[in-house]
Amino acid sequence: RTNRGVFSVNELPDLAERIQVSLLNVLEERDIQVRGYNLRLPLDLLLIASANPEDYTNRGRIITPLKDRFGAEIRTHYPLTVEDEITLIRQESVPDIGADVPEHLIEVIARFTRLVRESTAVDARSGVSARFSIAAAETAAASAVRRAAIKGEDQAVTRVCDLGCVVHSLRGKVEFEVSEEGRETEILAHLLRRATAETFRSRLGGMDLSPVTDKFAEGNQVESGDMVPAGELLHQIGPVTGLAKVMSRLGMGTGEESPGHAAAALEFALEGLYLMRRLSKEDLDGVTIYRT
Repeated sequence: RTNRGVFSVNELPDLAERIQVSLLNVLEERDIQVRGYNLRLPLDLLLIASANPEDYTNRGRIITPLKDRFGAEIRTHYPLTVEDEITLIRQESVPDIGADVPEHLIEVIARFTRLVRESTAVDARSGVSARFSIAAAETAAASAVRRAAIKGEDQAVTRVCDLGCVVHSLRGKVEFEVSEEGRETEILAHLLRRATAETFRSRLGGMDLSPVTDKFAEGNQVESGDMVPAGELLHQIGPVTGLAKVMSRLGMGTGEESPGHAAAALEFALEGLYLMRRLSKEDLDGVTIYRT
């Protein structure tokens, strides 16, 4: 069965070799022969086949004569740039999951995925597929939906605190080197912090964030976490001069001035200041405390 003359075969090596032989005529003579009849049926079609470069099943291979008859072999690859990774996440993640994932957090996830791929602690042969970053965005969004449902928020907006669940829920998608056994969570958490720091420098580097740090000058502290609603987070720190400019630098345009987006921008700034060693942070039973 073909669609407009295009015939596709998924996982070609899984076909038995004797069945692959039947495709030789299709690709070379462009016809098929019905056994027992002196009849040849001409074909006008394009054959497209996929094959995994790593044969995890060990069930078969593409026979050499068949390989020779394909006009071109296209090897796919991971996204080459952070921008491509971000586009892929936006394109493939579930659109109606119920939470908004701000652009700066998508960038954190994209950078995180690339750092995991490049890590020497990860098995290079197994790699880290594009599904990892897509699942990471959906998992973080699901955490925001959970918080909004439990705390009664009108809008679910993903924040930095929601990225923590990505490490625990997706570590099974990564194949680590044997020597790193038992350190999987530690490695992923470290790479996530690096990705957050890189995004902070990219988005807010050189920006004056003293209005934020001044809030901690008198020994004040701010508690955040995946169960702390946006309104409570904003109430703890109070009005912050220049927060609108921070939101603009993070890609939150006009019409996104909701408490959820303001809290997402503020918490990202706090996390970035911690990673730049301008604030301290303490994690206690699912609650993150920022202080000087």
